[in-house]
Amino acid sequence: MRKILLSALFMLMLMIETVSAAVEPVISADAAILVEASTGRVIFEKNADDIRPPASMTKMLTSIIALEWLDPDTPITISQAAAYTEDTTFYWTPGDVMSFHDLNYAMMLVSDNGAAVAIAQAVAGNVPDFAAMMNEKARELGCYDSNFVTPNGLPAADHYSTARDMARIAMYCMQNPEFREVVRTKKEIIHWLNADKKDEAENTNELLYNDEKAHFTYEGANGIKTGWTSAAGGCLAASAQRNGTELIAIVMHSANHDTRFDDARKMLDYGFDSVQMTQVFDKDRIERTVFVEDGRQATVQVGPSEDLNFPLLAGETRDKLRLRYELPKIVKASVKRDQILGEAVLSYDGKPVARVPLTAREEVPRGFSVSSMLVGMMWSVAQNFFGATLV
Repeated sequence: MRKILLSALFMLMLMIETVSAAVEPVISADAAILVEASTGRVIFEKNADDIRPPASMTKMLTSIIALEWLDPDTPITISQAAAYTEDTTFYWTPGDVMSFHDLNYAMMLVSDNGAAVAIAQAVAGNVPDFAAMMNEKARELGCYDSNFVTPNGLPAADHYSTARDMARIAMYCMQNPEFREVVRTKKEIIHWLNADKKDEAENTNELLYNDEKAHFTYEGANGIKTGWTSAAGGCLAASAQRNGTELIAIVMHSANHDTRFDDARKMLDYGFDSVQMTQVFDKDRIERTVFVEDGRQATVQVGPSEDLNFPLLAGETRDKLRLRYELPKIVKASVKRDQILGEAVLSYDGKPVARVPLTAREEVPRGFSVSSMLVGMMWSVAQNFFGATLV
């Protein structure tokens, strides 16, 4: 009887393990990737480096560049080129005047292509120059397999990206509070500045909704951007946050309008079942000390600029995480508060996986103190006799 009970218990444990283990999603999209939003750690990918048209996911890059260049109240006049752009939802008339705030909502919520052209012209003067800005920003973010020609994602021969590059862009965009607010909004009233006229923009991202009209609602969904053209198929940059974990899913060339949402939901479910966030350090507690030469004091306290949490996947353990501090032994005054002095490098199983800037906790003005003078003298001796360096 005892053997039977033990066998039954063993089988039950196997069943529990099988149920709790996340199974990789089967999706219709030809290319996709799922990442943890704060670190970019890849949780799932499928042909993530394949070159494909990104359709209106392009507008993420247009929006973030404009947010960094324009004030929300900046008036923008709709040009003839913007008004007559294909698939312009609001049927602009040349000469219409809108705020950047309202045009950005029109572009990001209902994917108005003319609004994207008008925003590009407001920032750079014309679309080609804005495209150059898009490509420059993309390179800054590490997107080397992308090239942008239009601000809206309408088909163009040399307009392409990858799921991995789209994830990099989405991660960067979601660090901006104004961008986050736009893409989580379900509805917004759009006002004309030069006429007594208004209209409603309703977000095309069905994951955001939880009412009777929603077919693909998703708990914790907070963005980001839909996309569709015949060439690109169903595209979606989707984000969701649950219990302190935020994930970003990129879907490219899904079968149709609906399957892109279903694909994203499957990926997000897999991610939330697979990821466990673990705190590596608290920015308010971890500190190191660096010597200061020619300062009013001899040392400066240094700490991380932000908390560091790392996503562990199934089967991974915290004991393989290691933290290394890359800091100079001595710096010259003056030192500004929050000045970056080095980096904390996190490794998992010997491989670097995250970096966080280390910044000065206090200001150390240039000046005289006996202790700081002694630091300089001792360092000079160390350099002369032992060849010591500042790092």
